[in-house]
Amino acid sequence: MSRFADRTGPIRLGMVGGGQGAMIGAVHRIAARLDGEFTLVAGALSSTPEKAGASASAVGLPPDRAYADYAEMAKREARLKDGIEAVAVVTPNHLHLPVAREFLKRGIHVICDKPLTGTLADAKKLAAAAEKSEALFFLTHNYTGYPLVREARARVARGDLGDIRLVQVEYAQDWLAEAPAPDNKQADWRTDPARAGLGGATGDIGTHAWNLMRFVTGLEVEALAAELTSFVPGRALDDNAHVMLRFRGGAKGMLWCSQVAAGEENALSLRIYGTKAGIEWRQEDPNRLLVTPLGGTTEIVTRASVATTEGSRRLTRVPPGHPEGFLEAFANLYGEAAEAIRAARTGAALPEGVTWPSAADGLEGVAFVEACVRSSRRNAAWVSL
Repeated sequence: MSRFADRTGPIRLGMVGGGQGAMIGAVHRIAARLDGEFTLVAGALSSTPEKAGASASAVGLPPDRAYADYAEMAKREARLKDGIEAVAVVTPNHLHLPVAREFLKRGIHVICDKPLTGTLADAKKLAAAAEKSEALFFLTHNYTGYPLVREARARVARGDLGDIRLVQVEYAQDWLAEAPAPDNKQADWRTDPARAGLGGATGDIGTHAWNLMRFVTGLEVEALAAELTSFVPGRALDDNAHVMLRFRGGAKGMLWCSQVAAGEENALSLRIYGTKAGIEWRQEDPNRLLVTPLGGTTEIVTRASVATTEGSRRLTRVPPGHPEGFLEAFANLYGEAAEAIRAARTGAALPEGVTWPSAADGLEGVAFVEACVRSSRRNAAWVSL
């Protein structure tokens, strides 16, 4: 029986990383508490005792549940009667494996930021640890939490588009178009191979584009050809990637990710074209899905409208016309995690439609980055994953 089988009420959550100045830590905390499913009760929010204590105090954690070391936190929390049931791992990529593994081996559920790890070798180890553990593992590819992404997935699955022929996915930003200031904490580790891993833009946002494409289409990639570029002088990792894709079954695709596209903010978009229809979704306008039948008129499907499926309406909180966005999509993944953790408490079946990016999805994402690097080093040769 699960060690959490007799527990009720909000899920007790811990956090590793995400201290003062870390944008993604605040996003995780907002997402976790939006629906009242989680309560943050412990954390190792920074790597030094001083910063960890200050960060814990800033988010209201008591001193006795503020840790300077994640291993100490895992050991103590696993022994406490009211210890954490789940932990959010929001560290730089190189720490995902050691941190997540420390909690998984103690039966504590892990909610890990993407990508899974910085290297393929570490990704394989973490996927194996997740498979071995009795605890659940969730990867926060949060764009899969948008209701209209779920709607697009449902329409593809039921055959509305016919046989898929073409897939275009892109994620363009401009925040790394110039060398960042020395005190830019977010840019500092994301452009450092020792902490970010093999991929720059490919690892940071390319994995999001990859996961979104795979989640919605369900298509498997047989081979890819990638050209990775570092446009900013002296940058050690790619800041732009053009990737051609060959899917099993004959469909073709292209993935573009860039962090040097001047004027772009968070322009993630997906277009899918089949024998019957095409479909388009843009993250910067997430409450509209465009569906165009071959030879027909474009239908604008809005979030929570009567035209949507029950699966996408399940993830909405407010009536049509009231926009929902990034934080709500992130919270939807925390909601799926809560459903799964509550089911694990009692051994109950998961509610219909509950799904989330797994360690296996994360392993595939890191394999995508590794294949891009391998291809680019061979002058954009076609390689298998």
